Amino acid sequence: MNKPLRRIAIFCGLLVLTLLIRDNWLQYVQADELKEDEHNRRVAIERYASPRGDIIVDGKAITSHATTKGDFKYKRTYKDGAMWAPVTGYVSQAFGATQLEAIDDGILTGNDDRLFFRNTLDMITGKKREGGNVVTTLNAAAQKAAYDGLKKQGAKGAVVAIEPSTGKILSMASYPSYDPTVIAGSNEAAGEAWNKLQKKNNPDDPMLNRALREVYPPGSTFKVLTAAAALEHNLYDSADEKTDSPLPWTMPGTTQELPNEGDLPCKNATLREALRVSCNTVFGKVGYDLGNDKMLETAEKFGFNEEQFVPVRSSASRFSDDMNDSQVALSSIGQFNTAASPLQMAMVTSAIANNGTLMKPYMVDALQAPNLDTIEKTEPEEKSKPLSADNAQILQSMMETVVEDGTGTNAQIDGVTVGGKTGTAQHGENNSENPYAWFISYAKTDDGSSPVAVAVVIEDENANRDDISGGGLAAPIAKNVMEAVIDSKK
Repeated sequence: MNKPLRRIAIFCGLLVLTLLIRDNWLQYVQADELKEDEHNRRVAIERYASPRGDIIVDGKAITSHATTKGDFKYKRTYKDGAMWAPVTGYVSQAFGATQLEAIDDGILTGNDDRLFFRNTLDMITGKKREGGNVVTTLNAAAQKAAYDGLKKQGAKGAVVAIEPSTGKILSMASYPSYDPTVIAGSNEAAGEAWNKLQKKNNPDDPMLNRALREVYPPGSTFKVLTAAAALEHNLYDSADEKTDSPLPWTMPGTTQELPNEGDLPCKNATLREALRVSCNTVFGKVGYDLGNDKMLETAEKFGFNEEQFVPVRSSASRFSDDMNDSQVALSSIGQFNTAASPLQMAMVTSAIANNGTLMKPYMVDALQAPNLDTIEKTEPEEKSKPLSADNAQILQSMMETVVEDGTGTNAQIDGVTVGGKTGTAQHGENNSENPYAWFISYAKTDDGSSPVAVAVVIEDENANRDDISGGGLAAPIAKNVMEAVIDSKK
């Protein structure tokens, strides 16, 4: 070979080598980046080229699909979408995905690495790729009772129900809500629906998952946690021991008396009586006597000050450190800077009902392959032990007194032992806004087990202020949810 030809051959060889290097760089090094590039339309087209798998409740799909015109062949549809939106989230050709639809997208689209061998086999046989299923822990009857109860009130609010012995989430409802089907497409109608749902255009913020993402002052429902701290730190040994609780009681470092809601028998009241009638002075004084550190320790054992993942993320509930004495007193009755999500207060109630053991909450029971083989199964997991079994049973007896003969009688269920606590939480500058109505509860069956713990919060901006109470607005919803769970197990 003469010299010019040899140079041309070497040059061509270098070009081929460069091309191979570039090709491998694109296919292996930059593959994920290109795949996730928002301008890569092929990925989106492939994503909607086949039906998604389903989200399952009680063995039935609460999702489906429809065919569409254009590049995207399929879009997601939802059954009772508004009721289930806080669980499913949405998947949209135009706006992406949230919650379970996003977290388990790989299973639902069939692209999860755990489906590799099945997908390879399908490729060989020419079978069209299918998505797997997400099997939830939700109870359809409980979810309907929760959502219908909120809708009947016509006010913003949320409900969370948990199975105390396992941590399974049985209900997660938020109101007002939205139907994810209307934003699932990529046409003009989907865009218009999306704009109407945005908070800037809709002050009710229907896309906000109030069960997980909103934190509220918990008001008097927090008193059960303060009572737990008093028992755990040996400030008091029983429910029926008289407390050191003057009436009136001036908060330390101030000249301000901590008021009760009415003329209540709170002077040196026992913990049982104080919880029954909801004495601010007793539990504020308990929090002060314990101090910030001990109250904080107990609150954090129940899950405060950390995000929860169920697997959808829940905002962290809040109990502050470095508070002065009067702030600790106010925080111990669920005011000042204390804030909790409905999930958090359901966790508190669940731990008490489960004899002091808090199970990690979760709402995905299993992930399934398209042939229904189980890919992953969630096993119940202990999260913490906020209080001893003996102290939990003392607290149960106190909460049962609240329902038998206190502020929570609207939650009574014939033939079932119910424990609960009402809460009316002040908010707004100088408490100028209508308060939030809370109710937390659990049901106990004849064998002593507790199949369900519930937290309900109601924001009613239009109600008469004097008519707002946890016992009046929230307790009936909790009762219906508990009954639905109990009936479903018969």
